Amino acid sequence: MPLIPRWRYMTDDSKALVKRGAVSLLVVFLAVIVLRALLPWVLLGVIAWFVWSWVARR
Repeated sequence: MPLIPRWRYMTDDSKALVKRGAVSLLVVFLAVIVLRALLPWVLLGVIAWFVWSWVARR
C-alpha cells in the first residue's frame, strides 16, 4: 500500500511530524552538499593561517 493514500487518515500532529522530518532531512542534505564543496577552501585557509603564523614568529 503506498504512503500517499494513508496521508488523509493521518492526524494533524503526525502530518506535522512528517513534514518537519522532511524539511530537516532537506536542510541536512543541503548542508552536506555545501560543506563538501567548501571543505577544501576551509582546509586551505587553515593551512595558510598556520603557515602565516609560523612565518610571523620567525
